[in-house]
Amino acid sequence: MSTPTSTRRRRSVKGPAKRPTKRPTKRPAAHRSTSTTTTTGERLQKVLAAAGIDSRRQCEALILAGRVEVDGKAVTKLGTRVDPTQQEIRVDGSPLPDVRPVYYMLNKPPGVVSTNRDPGGRTRVIDLIDAEHSHLFPVGRLDASSEGLILVTNDGELANLLTHPRYGIEKTYQVQVAGLMGQGDLVKMRRGMYLAEAKVRPVRVRITSRHKQSTLLEIVLDEGRNREIRRLLARLEHKVMKLRRVAIGPLRLGKLLPGESRRLKRDEVRALMQAAEEQPPTQVRQPRKKITTARNPPATKSPARKTSTSKPTGTGRRRR
Repeated sequence: MSTPTSTRRRRSVKGPAKRPTKRPTKRPAAHRSTSTTTTTGERLQKVLAAAGIDSRRQCEALILAGRVEVDGKAVTKLGTRVDPTQQEIRVDGSPLPDVRPVYYMLNKPPGVVSTNRDPGGRTRVIDLIDAEHSHLFPVGRLDASSEGLILVTNDGELANLLTHPRYGIEKTYQVQVAGLMGQGDLVKMRRGMYLAEAKVRPVRVRITSRHKQSTLLEIVLDEGRNREIRRLLARLEHKVMKLRRVAIGPLRLGKLLPGESRRLKRDEVRALMQAAEEQPPTQVRQPRKKITTARNPPATKSPARKTSTSKPTGTGRRRR
């Protein structure tokens, strides 16, 4: 009579066991996040650029290198949001300067370098600015042999808007080349030409005048690669004799003499910012990759099917 009872117990044991639910446990205070960053403030690289530390790209490099601290802790993640009014931000141990943004335009003469650090001790564009402002830097670059309009500021945010290719701010250049250029050369430039890193194409290019042994061009670019105009014309076997930038977006060089500078007016700064905001963001042109696989591979001949109705060849004898 004890068998049914043991069977019931055995069945109850074999039934599906309920898994105990885990209660959510609170993390100890020692393991909770002690990050001093916020989710509603400004991005750290934008704050650094607005404070005149450098352009936004260079500020991003400072963050990645671990040279920026927020409330005494190094921050190495791009896009970290901070509140500069409530938090202490330091770069290389020094607090951010409290400076107002200033904007200058300069007619750079040949031989002057557009960099803040030159081991050779050459004259820099910031040396030609008659102002006592810290953290000034040039917006973009003109090589030492080029001349013309260049901006100098401590506003890294505006510098990023004017130099990043995705905003497409146009820069206009007057270029004098040796020899007589024809329409065929212009067609090649308008179609685009391959340099070492990518295919490049000016926004506009036209011949403004011809002389006995030279040609004067007007070339408009919306992205500035290293010595782009000189390399393009070298591919066409024309040497650049003189290269001068005369406009950046709506701002034109005007009658400013070589070596002279002046502060930008409020409406000029506003026009530059508005030009960057009106430009639709474009993707940065990437170098073309070589495709190794064919799109339409050649069709392979399928082997002939043997049918039972085919007659044997030869003597007609059947194999056994």
